[in-house]
Amino acid sequence: MASLTVTPGRALSGAITVPGDKSITHRAIILTSLAEGESRLSSYSRGEDCLNTMRAFQALGIRIEEQPDVLHVHGKGFWGLQEAGAPIDCGNSGTGTRLLTGLLAGQDFFTILTGDESIRRRPMGRVVKPLREMGAIIAGRKGGELAPLAITGTRLHGIDYTSPVASAQVKSSLLFAGLFADGVTRFREPRLSRDHTERMFQFFGISLRQEADTLVLQGRPSVGWTGRDIVIPGDFSAAAFFLVGATIVPGSDVTIRNVGINPTRTGLLDVLTAMGAKIQILNRRDQAGEPVADLRVTSASLKGVAVGPERIPQTIDEFPILCVAAAVAEGETTISGAEELRVKESDRIATMSAELRAMGAQITEKPDGMVIRGLGRAGQNGHLNGTTQGRSHGDHRVAMSLAIGGLTAATPTSIEDTGCVDTSFPHFDRTLAALLTGGA
Repeated sequence: MASLTVTPGRALSGAITVPGDKSITHRAIILTSLAEGESRLSSYSRGEDCLNTMRAFQALGIRIEEQPDVLHVHGKGFWGLQEAGAPIDCGNSGTGTRLLTGLLAGQDFFTILTGDESIRRRPMGRVVKPLREMGAIIAGRKGGELAPLAITGTRLHGIDYTSPVASAQVKSSLLFAGLFADGVTRFREPRLSRDHTERMFQFFGISLRQEADTLVLQGRPSVGWTGRDIVIPGDFSAAAFFLVGATIVPGSDVTIRNVGINPTRTGLLDVLTAMGAKIQILNRRDQAGEPVADLRVTSASLKGVAVGPERIPQTIDEFPILCVAAAVAEGETTISGAEELRVKESDRIATMSAELRAMGAQITEKPDGMVIRGLGRAGQNGHLNGTTQGRSHGDHRVAMSLAIGGLTAATPTSIEDTGCVDTSFPHFDRTLAALLTGGA
């Protein structure tokens, strides 16, 4: 069982890059596989989640050549996928599982999608139900609520759907299904979730339009799209750990290059700025339809804030590291409207409450969030206690957040079961160690 030990006492200093964006890499692999001809995906995420999506498309008949910095995807066109010879294992990836469910529902073959223990606990009914309204034939545990999912591809029809939750995975699953459906698919959600799918559809010239609060997609396009070269931005969710780390560790000065700053993803920037963080956005530019910049962060004292439901969709993946920032800030931070966190890789409300309490934080857990009474004083961040029994609960973001929290302690912190970090941030420990020695 892998573990990680963090020894505090030094500032973070230097310039780094972080892995390519997971969300964008998933979508790029899907759309380049459906393209005609070769595409090059540079700076893609090599986390296990995205590698499992790559392997899924290899199993579906797409030739993909894997190099450390570039994926060469040899797309076979809109109807080029073929039946896999065995069940497809999506590993720990909810994104991969849900997006593939939508895509494969409209094919003309049978597929079984499965994953690890965490995936087999996570709710799939939120995509299975509307896909069945489109005519999909999907079986699974608890009536299709849980994976493994058995998908008998069939001819779909477009629907007019209003999602009860703001979820990029639900939205994207239905849009990929809608590509293969007869007629028009219309989709609405209560608040805007991350829009990487919409941006990538536009980048490839796929006819998706916005009408007021509704996405409108014409299915079965008469003309496909050709392969493209795509440079994947650095993952903001990976950068978030160092944005918080450099903020809460005195004397730190870190620059993170080539980070995606899509406004549907960067709620943490707004929250940290409201708390008093010093973050500069430098060298703004555009890559494949996505805004990108370099982020420079220096240490600063933080104050508690209120994070309400309107901020949650743009901050959902950064919740664990936000809890660390709140735990060492001055004053109280309240988080509400975040019940979606109960069904992530772990119940992140429960796991972060328990693990940070073990490190001395003062937290009251709520059904849809928590109240964190920060340990800081006026003009000074507080300090968590080191622990030798930190637990990741099999959740990569929990593991990395506890490591950053441990940097504020007086004694080392050890976190058990950190192999899960490879799902999103291979070599996180090396990147952190380089910043702690100022040699990144």
